[in-house]
Amino acid sequence: MSLGELHADLVECRRCPRLVEWRERVGVEKRAAFREEDYWAKPVPGFGDAGARVVIVGLAPAAHGANRTGRMFTGDRSGEWLFRALHRTGFANQPTAVHRDDGLVLRDVFVTSAVHCAPPQNVPTSEERSRCLDWTINEIQLLRTVEVVVALGGLGYDAVLRMADPLGWVRPRPKPRFGHGVEIELTDGPTLLCSYHPSQQNTFTGRLTEEMLEAVFERASTLVGR
Repeated sequence: MSLGELHADLVECRRCPRLVEWRERVGVEKRAAFREEDYWAKPVPGFGDAGARVVIVGLAPAAHGANRTGRMFTGDRSGEWLFRALHRTGFANQPTAVHRDDGLVLRDVFVTSAVHCAPPQNVPTSEERSRCLDWTINEIQLLRTVEVVVALGGLGYDAVLRMADPLGWVRPRPKPRFGHGVEIELTDGPTLLCSYHPSQQNTFTGRLTEEMLEAVFERASTLVGR
């Protein structure tokens, strides 16, 4: 199976009734600022370089971001921070991501998430996270060249560790504590880098600065020998 074939199946997924109802309702009700736009309102596949050595794992699409645009981290404030950092560290050809056809090209990096549908209040249930994880595992298996995984936020970090066994990676025990800049070697697998999520909760409060986020991707670049 190719990534394209996997993603064609993914966008038809209806495993989680609560998420299906929410993503589709948001696509009809819309936010006033986007009332003239057609919302994607389906599961959002990962995107980027099929030969990527760096994979970024976030939590889930934002209701009026990726759920609207149909591309991960595109059209919301978190994405503004993420793609500026990727551009400054040489992983993206431009610092902005506003819609699927905006000319953004990712180099040596692939962006995905633990959950592929927008959840209410940005919080998927544990059952929803479990149901969706196979899609992300299959994406990573098809990439084949992964050397570094960047986990955005504690739930992204937990998702990566849960993917370790099916991907054949050996995770350390006891489980290392999540923290910004934490670096973990997964035996028979990639290096795991941890970052606070570029959510407004973190960026508005100063818990995460642009310099801190860039430093994570500078480290990822160094680890893959860019």
